[in-house]
Amino acid sequence: MRPFYPLAVLCVAAAPLPALGEDPAPVVIDASAFENLQAALDAVPDSGGLVKLPPGTFDLARPLVVSTPETRLEGAGASTHLHNTNESGEPALVIQPRDRATDPKARLWRVQLGNFRLSGNEKSGDGVHAEGINEIFVHGLSVDHHGGHGIALIDCYEDPRVADSILTYNKQAGLHLRGCHDIVVNGNHFEENQDAVQCLDGFNLCMNGNNLDDHLGHGVVIENTYGSVVSGNMIEECQGIAIVLDRDCYGITLSSNVIAHDMEGGIDLRDAHGCAVSANTFTLVHHFSVRAAAASGRLAITGNAFGNSHIGDGQEKRKLTDDNPLQIDMGTGVVLEGAGHVNVSGNTFTGIHGPAVRATGEAKSLLVTGNLVTDFKRDGNDATPAFDLPESDGNVVANNLVD
Repeated sequence: MRPFYPLAVLCVAAAPLPALGEDPAPVVIDASAFENLQAALDAVPDSGGLVKLPPGTFDLARPLVVSTPETRLEGAGASTHLHNTNESGEPALVIQPRDRATDPKARLWRVQLGNFRLSGNEKSGDGVHAEGINEIFVHGLSVDHHGGHGIALIDCYEDPRVADSILTYNKQAGLHLRGCHDIVVNGNHFEENQDAVQCLDGFNLCMNGNNLDDHLGHGVVIENTYGSVVSGNMIEECQGIAIVLDRDCYGITLSSNVIAHDMEGGIDLRDAHGCAVSANTFTLVHHFSVRAAAASGRLAITGNAFGNSHIGDGQEKRKLTDDNPLQIDMGTGVVLEGAGHVNVSGNTFTGIHGPAVRATGEAKSLLVTGNLVTDFKRDGNDATPAFDLPESDGNVVANNLVD
């Protein structure tokens, strides 16, 4: 793609560049001193620099392109608004080495984005599309209404970081990560994207302290990834599932998350091994709170709270029936659909529909101990057991308190 911008930006003088023959040094560039924003980015030497974006709304007919390392693009907060008017699926901002198309192994180091807004339209592409950037750092961005992903980091292998940003109303994922490792996703807001976060074909995701709300698909989708932690997040009102682990995931901890009002389910372990699901709170979650499929095993599901909208004194905040499914008082438990070698212990199941733990298919070697179950026949079926597991295949159900 050719960078082109019909943006008239009247300006003063730019920071001087090194004289001919001198080793280039990082520079500070005032983008208002250039004919358009792309000209300012093109003025950055290979040694890098800081590009200061002025306040104002700038319409982008084609992507802005950053192709130098050691470069920071810095706005004036929300008053710097880059609006992608393109309707042929192109991104607003592309970050990649100049020779990326001919050399897939090409890399840039340490590109940073901070403190500006990127908006698009339903026919535009990604807000930020970065490929082959090591130690990319995205901080304080507002990324909204794009036809693609809000932010897509492709093969940004070394230490990508996305922090304190807000990603909203994008037609695909708010944040799409593919082929990355040692990833930090911290303190962001995700609102009404398709999925909030997708982490594919990577490892060592550290996702903490984010707020995810009202997504049209899933909350967090992790595939072919290991050695990761998703903790301390609020994941609410996804039309799909709060957290999905699929395609050979292993060694992942899902802990201390609040998972509420998710329509299709809470945590779905479709293909996950050696993972811990602990100290999460599941409230008003429909269909299931934790599900483990036959392709999953060697799991610890411990110390979680599964419940409904009970607030004490026999009162619930929600009703048992309502035209709006999200308003229905609902609690669900654990479903093991063929999974094996699973430890379900130390959990509290209160105010739930159906059994606390239900096993189907070839589920075997299940250890279900030390759980508390109360008010669990809210489906109106007095024959509902607290634990519905096959008695054979080495399954152990013991020392649970059913009130």
